[in-house]
Amino acid sequence: MNKKSISVFSLVMMNIIAIDSIRSLPMSAEYGFSIVFYYALAALLFFIPTALVSAELATGWPETGGVYIWAREAFGKKFGFMTIWMQWFYNLCWYPTIMSFIAATLAYCINPDLVNNKFYILPVVFIFFWSATLFNFLGLKASSVLSSLSALIGVLIPMVFIIALGIVWMLLGKPINIQFNWHSFFPDLSSIDNMVLLTAVLYSLVGIEMSSAHAGEVANPQHNYPKAIFWSALIILSSLIFSSLAVALVIPQKQLNIVSGLMQAFEVFFTAFHMTWFMPVLALLIVLSSVGGVNAWILGPSKSLLIACHDECLPQKLGYKNKHGVPVAILFVQGCIFTVLCAIFLLMPTVTSGFWVLTNITSILALLVYVAMFAAAIRLRYKYPEVQRAFRIPGGKIGLWSVCVIGSLSCIFTIGIGFLPPSQIAVGSLKTYELTMIIGVISSSALPFIIYALHERWKKMISQR
Repeated sequence: MNKKSISVFSLVMMNIIAIDSIRSLPMSAEYGFSIVFYYALAALLFFIPTALVSAELATGWPETGGVYIWAREAFGKKFGFMTIWMQWFYNLCWYPTIMSFIAATLAYCINPDLVNNKFYILPVVFIFFWSATLFNFLGLKASSVLSSLSALIGVLIPMVFIIALGIVWMLLGKPINIQFNWHSFFPDLSSIDNMVLLTAVLYSLVGIEMSSAHAGEVANPQHNYPKAIFWSALIILSSLIFSSLAVALVIPQKQLNIVSGLMQAFEVFFTAFHMTWFMPVLALLIVLSSVGGVNAWILGPSKSLLIACHDECLPQKLGYKNKHGVPVAILFVQGCIFTVLCAIFLLMPTVTSGFWVLTNITSILALLVYVAMFAAAIRLRYKYPEVQRAFRIPGGKIGLWSVCVIGSLSCIFTIGIGFLPPSQIAVGSLKTYELTMIIGVISSSALPFIIYALHERWKKMISQR
């Protein structure tokens, strides 16, 4: 691709494919009409700041490695390794949630009663994940073809379809389960428990930095990149909000299952419109999109972690690649950790609560990475002012500080409330839930420092022999 050849439209499409996820609809539907308030708040306090910061960093340091390079250049190799580990590990925590979504969607083609059966969910999750892992051994070319096709066919079509069904539902005057008024627009903030699902809302907007790596190839980035961000935000937020509202229209909040809520909504729509024959077809489209998403993410973060191996943050043996350039050792370790993480489903009272715990831990770890990214942006502006950046956050250093402080505070606040159990979801024993969350986040955060220290000691011992 030639320099300065990416159009605003291409950049918008990159952002939509990276962020838009049909899997998040049932969870955001828990909010009802107030989801509009939450997404607007998340866009102003998180989505736009992350887009602006990642654009500046990517155009200043365009090397492969993204957030690892930015954190390493700002604070050193140890901090860079901690950041890339968190990014890799939060994706690892995300895999069981998307895999359980795939299993629940398939259950609607077989037997809907299997949705809450852990002994059905787990085997299906293992089969799909390890199959995707082995497929990625074929290399990036095969992986990218599957991911692109599945994203276009399985994400955009179902989202547009469910929005259209929701509009028809309302036009026909059928009963709805949410109220459209100012009272329901603003959430009940009398209990902070009602804010806990905000972590899932922010996490559904994670990924804008993926397209920022191409910001330097956009003609007139100072003008066109903000324009692309505006259109991306509008399309992504509109599709997520209206699709979530369509789910909330037909499924009462107390009956909404955050694992299978999307198929619940489609089942209601298709039964009312005498289209139940289309249910298996739609389920397979959604499964295809989810498999493609997993397929894309399995290799991406692992390749970033491979760069840390080259910097000697990890044992060189972990950097082993096959003839397709795939880091097979890292993928194998990733699969083993994934298998252990899935045991969380056995510890929680229901599939829904296990799904939420893993999603919540994933969200907190992802937000910690963004806090590191905001800090790196400020540090790099002062440390390397001479580095040419095709895009700079408007407003000079005041603009930079404002954007980074707002983004960091929104992440820190959301991380804080993420440790509280949500009022909308039964998680069983409060003590078990809190311990699972605390141990999960602290151990995940401490692991990179422990691994780094042990590896540095091992290198020192080898050099002294």
